[in-house]
Amino acid sequence: MNHFIGIKGSGMSALAQIMKTLGYEVQGSDIDKSFFTEKGLIEKNIPFYIYDENNINNGMNIVVGNAIKDDNPELIKAKKLNLKIYTYQEMIGKLIKNYKSIAVSGCHGKTTTTGLMAHILNNTVGCNYLIGDGTGSAEPNNKLFVFEACEYQRHFLSYYPYYIIITNIELDHVDYYKDLEDIKSAYGKFAEQGKQIIAWGDDPNIRSLNLRNTIYYGLNENNDIVAKNIKYNLNGINFEVYINKEFYAEFNLPFFGNHMLLNSLAAITICYLENISKEDIQKHIVTYPGVNRRFSEEKIGNTIIIDDYAHHPTEIKATIAAAKQKYPDKKLIVIFQPHTFTRTIELKNEFINELKQANKTYILDIHPAREKQEDYPEVTAKILINNIPEAEHLTSEDISKLVKYQNEVFLFLGANDLRPLENNFKNYLN
Repeated sequence: MNHFIGIKGSGMSALAQIMKTLGYEVQGSDIDKSFFTEKGLIEKNIPFYIYDENNINNGMNIVVGNAIKDDNPELIKAKKLNLKIYTYQEMIGKLIKNYKSIAVSGCHGKTTTTGLMAHILNNTVGCNYLIGDGTGSAEPNNKLFVFEACEYQRHFLSYYPYYIIITNIELDHVDYYKDLEDIKSAYGKFAEQGKQIIAWGDDPNIRSLNLRNTIYYGLNENNDIVAKNIKYNLNGINFEVYINKEFYAEFNLPFFGNHMLLNSLAAITICYLENISKEDIQKHIVTYPGVNRRFSEEKIGNTIIIDDYAHHPTEIKATIAAAKQKYPDKKLIVIFQPHTFTRTIELKNEFINELKQANKTYILDIHPAREKQEDYPEVTAKILINNIPEAEHLTSEDISKLVKYQNEVFLFLGANDLRPLENNFKNYLN
């Protein structure tokens, strides 16, 4: 039996589902709170319990989520019984050894790029995939395995994949990385562990690494794979792809925002290298349904509600731009929950600049995640609210400030799950 401590984490949930499909016995535990990642666990009949040392028994293999602390009662019990304990990334590293693996890394765009790539490959040659939105699937006979490779605490150094995609490099996880050079060094080390690198060539931080065996994609002419003649419209994006300066194919994307164009280019590059026909890529790229909490959209009357994981200024910028492209005549109301005190204070000015692009901004209290408020007493939501014109504070239970708007676009942004607040608002609209 493989017992997952922290099974409701997005990556942990997906990994548990994959192992169940491959024939492993799987169960897990977590806190007594509902998360969107439970859906896949329930569908695959994977039992999960509330944390309790009595869940841990002799003979188990233990998989520990990265958010689990040493004082977790189940982890203490597992150590006492001298059980085999894997970190999340160690278990992935073990699983992918039998496949031609594709690791998707980058500070932004990992989940969407992984999901899009998995969708195309799974509908053509078949592939196993592990997506950070809480979904995963596998079949023993598949030869390809697509998964996200997270840079936090250098977790991706547990992997030795065939392909490594680097979507971008930017300063983030400032509670761990000292500065931009520190995070660049981590990516440089990771790139040495792959056989073929595919990277966004318009990113100066990536170019400065002088990576070996690299195929660059992007919008600039110095890339190997280039998108040209780009047209953004109310239905999505139309563009042409050139490979080594020769026309390859034209694509129509039902997606919005420049970031989705770049994510699609990365997926197209992998499919090209894996000899997927351009006709098949064109066919399946337009049927991609998206992934959880990535521009997830719902329309109630003439009101648009968009839920997105964006919690970094660059991600907020991309999401707002995508919403403006699709709904140019509507006002944008942003509801944002900052994630971690260190990120909020380090990137304060960038957050302020991007949130100013909304017509109205509401800020929730900072979600601490792995940090503690008492360690950062001066860092509160006010450092953003006081610097954004007409921004206001919002609690996670209060929709009274939202109901005065009609027929507008509401963007719920943050790494923490904001769906309880969203659902209250949706219930009101209905």
